[in-house]
Amino acid sequence: MGLPENEILEQVYGESTRSLERFKMLRKNFEKYFGHDECEFFSAPGRSEIIGNHTDHNGGKIIAASINMDTICAAAANGTSCVRVISEGYAGEILVELDHLEKISADSGTIALLAGLMEGADKRGFRTGGFDAYVTTEVIQAAGVSSSASFEMLICAVINGLFNGNRMACTDYARIGQYAENIYWNKASGLMDQMACAAGGAVLLDFSDKEQIKYENVPLSFREMGYEFLIVNTGKGHADLSGEYSAIPEEMAEAAAALGVERLCDSDEDTLLKKIELIKNDRAGLRAIHFYEENKRVEKAAASIREKDAKQLLELISESGRSSWELLQNCWSMENPKEQKITRTLALTELFIKKIGDGACRVHGGGFAGVIMCLIPLKNVNDYKSYISKYVGEENIYSISIRSVGAVQL
Repeated sequence: MGLPENEILEQVYGESTRSLERFKMLRKNFEKYFGHDECEFFSAPGRSEIIGNHTDHNGGKIIAASINMDTICAAAANGTSCVRVISEGYAGEILVELDHLEKISADSGTIALLAGLMEGADKRGFRTGGFDAYVTTEVIQAAGVSSSASFEMLICAVINGLFNGNRMACTDYARIGQYAENIYWNKASGLMDQMACAAGGAVLLDFSDKEQIKYENVPLSFREMGYEFLIVNTGKGHADLSGEYSAIPEEMAEAAAALGVERLCDSDEDTLLKKIELIKNDRAGLRAIHFYEENKRVEKAAASIREKDAKQLLELISESGRSSWELLQNCWSMENPKEQKITRTLALTELFIKKIGDGACRVHGGGFAGVIMCLIPLKNVNDYKSYISKYVGEENIYSISIRSVGAVQL
């Protein structure tokens, strides 16, 4: 039972010492629990949304990136119709019988997600089969870096590597992940999380074409621009906020209907301004304004990255954050408006940025609770960490780098 080659680990992780130790332990645990003589290794990163908050489900544009936190597994086909997964840190084995997927309910958590992935791959015309997998992750939970999408894309890589000769595309992965969340989790998921985890690097995503996801890599390195990319966990998870998340695409669709279209991408901001009085839900109207303005910012941000214009890029990211706070309104939960960990941490960070005269911050990911992202000048990083740790704890501050490789068989 071999291990990934050092050159491959260097390409994926930028080093091969620590990562090799992870895979040695992974192999040991896989052999211990499943007893296979051979296995394959797979990795799928978490993701960061750089700019383009809550636009994918209405055909919008986003810049997102794979990050240096990942979920890995050792896996092997088992010659049965059963998928068996052991996830480190979770009690018991996750078992899915491929011949009885209809018996799995949407409230069965990871079992339902795994079942949805297997069915989604089958419905897209790919081969599936029983396999055993031992999984471990460094993607932090409930913190806006898509631990669920990382797991989904990992399983897609397993299906691809074990049964389909690695002929599946990252867009197939994304569609399969979305299917699993929509059908087996009853979650109105878009495609951004999955694409960012699957594709690798920083990507400009365009979801305006329902049939084909458009994407292209953009050469983004915040460190080369002179900034540290940080995410700060504000101290509250968001597992119980699915209603808040679902309301955003629902209300954007409500606004689109008033404009006579299915999705906001099928109309424009001028039409919105002419017909906004037809939108009786004021918040839906505000969220529609956010959509159109955010799309413009994404296009400008892509140009800033290509031109290496850090100043403009940070200004756009800051504008995006203010729009999420004021128009999209996903920085706190209406269910408990007195608890505002995200807005409090943003306000505290903005005070620091104002003092040093440089940097940017915004809500990260789905919002309502969870994390913020910050871009802090390299020379000020230690001061910021010392400052913000007094409010959130040092253990909740993470330095992030963009990973060039997406979901992959190693």
